[in-house]
Amino acid sequence: MSPLHRMWHALCAAALTLASAAAMGGGAEPVAQLAPGQSQIGFVSKQMGVPVEGQFRKFDAQIAFDPKKPEGGTAALQIDMASATLGVPQSDAELPKAPWFDTARFPKASFQSSAIKSLGGGRFDIAGRLTIKGQTQELVVPVTITQSADRSTATGSFTISRLAFKVGEGEWADTSMVGDEVQVRFKLVLTGLRPL
Repeated sequence: MSPLHRMWHALCAAALTLASAAAMGGGAEPVAQLAPGQSQIGFVSKQMGVPVEGQFRKFDAQIAFDPKKPEGGTAALQIDMASATLGVPQSDAELPKAPWFDTARFPKASFQSSAIKSLGGGRFDIAGRLTIKGQTQELVVPVTITQSADRSTATGSFTISRLAFKVGEGEWADTSMVGDEVQVRFKLVLTGLRPL
């Protein structure tokens, strides 16, 4: 066999090995599946100083990391902004409009991680980029993961400035009417995440 043939066979063998490893998930982070019916994303804002709670009814997440070695993992989230509700029909009718979420132009909000750091005890800091209404901000999201049987539950909360994302424009930019700070709370129930 000529050196050229030997090199070709070696390359083919290497390619087959890599393909087999990929098919078996070798080297890839385990991908967890979201249980939408058991998961929640809510938000709390203040209107005239009074806390008002809302939630997003439709969202999806792609979580791929090993809790014991989270540095190489990723977390991504997409929220259907038209699914926001405050539980009051009149208010819900206003949320999709241009001054608020402008869902015709910006139907989705998203979060994409850039780094995951373990703090021990099932606690993690997930740094990333949050995009709402075409505006992107860097933030760090504290997450606590608990596990029971085949389920993992990721919970946490963080605070954003609605004006930084141009949510509530025009007359609604007055923070004495609607506060600037919005707390986001989440509970994501996952299957397929490796043990802590």
